Amino acid sequence: MLDGWKMEFKTIDDFNIGDKASITKTITETDVYLFAGISGDFNPAHTNAEYMKTTHFKQRVVHGVLTMALLSAVIGTKLPGPGAILLSASAKFTFPVYFGDTITAKIEVVEKISEKNRLKLKGICTNQAAETVLTGEFVVSPYIKK
Repeated sequence: MLDGWKMEFKTIDDFNIGDKASITKTITETDVYLFAGISGDFNPAHTNAEYMKTTHFKQRVVHGVLTMALLSAVIGTKLPGPGAILLSASAKFTFPVYFGDTITAKIEVVEKISEKNRLKLKGICTNQAAETVLTGEFVVSPYIKK
């Protein structure tokens, strides 16, 4: 179990429109290379600093899906939390994330469909300069008590 993290299983009845949760993480070179190894995505945009110096970015960029995974972490650990199942996700990448950026991933409940045990969520990731780097929409099924 994560230090200081309490596993709390919440059902659909525990949520309201407007509920919010977030996490913040600084993306390291190690994070990017571990993600590349897991995903198999060794695109030079993420792994080749010399190549990226020749592009308009001028430096390596973090995998967009790695940034999106921070929103998944909020969904799986905080809102709705343990037992939640992600049913659909869409994302728009609006600004590059660079190695060393500190990203805050925020999730907000925008719709509750109790009869189907569904929550519609809005996600946003911002960097340390408060620039939006990703927006997304998610549909999840919170934990269902037996």
